[in-house]
Amino acid sequence: MRAVIFILVIVILVVIAGIATGFLDINQIRGARAPQVAATGNGITTRGGQAPAFDVQTGSVKVGTQEKTVKVPTLVVEKPGQNQAAAATNNAM
Repeated sequence: MRAVIFILVIVILVVIAGIATGFLDINQIRGARAPQVAATGNGITTRGGQAPAFDVQTGSVKVGTQEKTVKVPTLVVEKPGQNQAAAATNNAM
């Protein structure tokens, strides 16, 4: 149950971010209308309502590749000389 609520919160935040950045534009072009229900002695009669209609325009993301030359630093590891190794391991007490 917590996972469902968490996913719904994430979806709502993504929609809000999309609208705030202009990536998502939602316009209602037709309003909603509830169905009409009437109860008579013969029974219940209904007339259909109307669902709302929306015009949604989204931005686009273009992804491409291009070749670049990148200088990468080189690393040279040199072994220590004889004198350096002896000084490092000589522990005087």
